[in-house]
Amino acid sequence: MPKRDKAATELQDGPTGDQVLAYLQRHPDFLLRHPELLGAPQDSEGVVDLRQFLLRRLQEEVRSAQIDYSELVTTSRANLSSQARVHNAVLALLSARGFEHLMEIATADLAVHLDADVISLCVEAMDEAKVSAPMRGIRILESGTIESLIGKKRNVLLRPYIAGDPDLFGPGAGIVRSDALLRLDMGAGAPFGLLAIGSRNEGQFLPAQGTELLGFLAQVLAVTIRSWLDLPRD
Repeated sequence: MPKRDKAATELQDGPTGDQVLAYLQRHPDFLLRHPELLGAPQDSEGVVDLRQFLLRRLQEEVRSAQIDYSELVTTSRANLSSQARVHNAVLALLSARGFEHLMEIATADLAVHLDADVISLCVEAMDEAKVSAPMRGIRILESGTIESLIGKKRNVLLRPYIAGDPDLFGPGAGIVRSDALLRLDMGAGAPFGLLAIGSRNEGQFLPAQGTELLGFLAQVLAVTIRSWLDLPRD
């Protein structure tokens, strides 16, 4: 690039940080002559009070740090609470005395453990025939529904603002405003499953939240179902 074109480009883009620094080093009184660039307060005679300026900046930094700390504490407490809830839910599943008892825990007790309002165990029909749910709390979905909801690779989907889906939550769908959908892999030959957890509170389940605990819960439920039904894993 010709020197003239290069200089024109630099002029158009503005000086670089190094150029500004070099200029200030050559003109150490520049900021004293232009105190407004510092945002520092001046008295009636135009004298810059750097002490007040630095004190105010320090106070702002302290306030910002306090806000960050408060948010960190709140998030940590919420994570600990969620961890305890999922652990209790897992222990409840493992305490099942039989398959019917397991289904009762999965479709009723888990709502209490997870602080949810509605919970359903959904299973896709394996053929085109109309199939009725074998017991209360279990809902039959059309083939392909789970993949269309959460995709092929995702195992957990968190939706913060929704209108409850009757196919997932049945009569309780009217109160659901946020939900978590957990894929259940019950092994080869078993139907595709989904655990749907619904809350009446908007924003209860946010996409930014971690899904490891909920994914672990889904794995425990799937393994427990396989064990009681003596289903092959692969």
